Amino acid sequence: MKTGSQLVIAALREAGVDLAFGLHGAHIDSLFQAALDDGLRIIDTRSEAGAGHAAEGYARAANRLGVAFVTAGGGFTNVLTSMANAFMDRTPVLYVAGSGRLDESETNTLQAGIDQVAMAASVSKWAFRVTRADQIPRLVAQAIRIARAAPRGPVLLDIPWDVLLAPVDEPAPPFATQVAPSGLSSGQAARICDLLRGSVRPIIVAGSEIVRGGGKAALEAFVRRTGIPVFADFEGLGLLSGIERENAGLVQGLASFADHGCAPDAVLLMARFGLNTGHGSGRLIPHEAMVVQVDSDARELGRLQAVTMGIVADPAALLGELAVAAEDAAWPDRAGWRDRAMSIVRDRQAHVRREATAASDRLHPAAACAVLTAWLPADSVVVADGALTYLWLSEWIASARPRAFLCHGYFGSMGVGMGVALGAQAALPPAGGRVVLVTGDGALGYSLAEFDAMARAGLPVIVVVMNNASWGATQHFQEMVMGPNRVTGTPLARRDYQDAARALGAGGHVCDTVEDLRAALDAALADTRPVCINVQVDLAPVPPEEKVLMGQKPF
Repeated sequence: MKTGSQLVIAALREAGVDLAFGLHGAHIDSLFQAALDDGLRIIDTRSEAGAGHAAEGYARAANRLGVAFVTAGGGFTNVLTSMANAFMDRTPVLYVAGSGRLDESETNTLQAGIDQVAMAASVSKWAFRVTRADQIPRLVAQAIRIARAAPRGPVLLDIPWDVLLAPVDEPAPPFATQVAPSGLSSGQAARICDLLRGSVRPIIVAGSEIVRGGGKAALEAFVRRTGIPVFADFEGLGLLSGIERENAGLVQGLASFADHGCAPDAVLLMARFGLNTGHGSGRLIPHEAMVVQVDSDARELGRLQAVTMGIVADPAALLGELAVAAEDAAWPDRAGWRDRAMSIVRDRQAHVRREATAASDRLHPAAACAVLTAWLPADSVVVADGALTYLWLSEWIASARPRAFLCHGYFGSMGVGMGVALGAQAALPPAGGRVVLVTGDGALGYSLAEFDAMARAGLPVIVVVMNNASWGATQHFQEMVMGPNRVTGTPLARRDYQDAARALGAGGHVCDTVEDLRAALDAALADTRPVCINVQVDLAPVPPEEKVLMGQKPF
């Protein structure tokens, strides 16, 4: 006989899951016990939020299903932010939450009295309460299929305490958890190739769905054959590592193309309209361009601006078919267009470099980011957390070519970085690279205790804290919009975060200069523990994209 918890773990193992994240609680102790018996590793974090974000980071870095176990009541509500984050960014995570016994409904018992499924419904692809243990194998498989099917996203299984403990005589046979991606016909592929071939200034905008669907090799093959410049949204930057440097850049670099009289005239858009593509303003994706948008959700096609062709398909699967179609077609020489495009990208970088050399009593955040991105080992995964930190780092990260860049998505939640970095490091093989979290001091405060979880789990994350003693982006907003005498609730203090990290089992350094930072980064890379590098940076400089958000010019 098997218990419900044993069936959960067996179903996960059958689906290839070998690692989960969680925080223990009485309602899910049987899951921890079953995982112990079956050899499924659970990395326990210091908060349920951290467990959820770690499952996100694991899913994003490993391109696999993330799994988080949380207990009932406050444990569940603590993970809701992670669930919403995964929903907005299409991250495949299975959240398994314990809940009160079925026979104790409406009894005012411990950690009950809320409808967890109803709360999760608006921030998940599917949420369901399991009421019979013998249905667990079927429902776990169904949850995994839904999470993995494009557009990917989070799912919740709420399993009451007594269902997890209930014995089952005959475990059900394994249920299928794989989903075949949907692509396009050969005729559609040829039509897209014809449109791109006939344009003068075509570009490709690559997004996270290509990463999720495992389409990196197909993108590289298509670009090698066509020579079309590639621009990526932030999480899509990991796709650029296999593309020659003079052929790719960050999508925000497109903002200057119209000013130079050479806006793209054709766009293969494999990302969503919204935050990362200028909200349909035409600033990044020109209104005059022929746009072919590919997305697995028909609701996204032409959401904010007109498209020439909208295709409902998994972008990764589509790229595989495009790469095949491209081989049989003759393509014009794109060298001149590539050189022009990259010169505009380099011009923006030159503007930022000039700003980074401005005189200041403290280290300019752009100078710190320049040092960091020049130092990054090729196999690094970079995580960004905190508004100013993310905005400054985004100006440099495309040139660094990390294995992956994981940052704030559409939900924009602060404090996710420690959990995401923990999960991403767990996704890497022991000798397979380091995760570098670049975070603001405000964002770090949400989850400082996860240094302890990293240290106990043997995860050597390098955490670089851009310490400007402020909630910097909102303080800039107050100063620029409300006035310098209306700053309230945003200043912080320059705390010794490196000492707090040491107390929690990590290494620690403090830096005031670029020389200090270089030395600390080298020391952290040689360390086998997680490490906190507390970098004292200037608050005053305003990132180019923050100026744009305030209605100003970037430079």
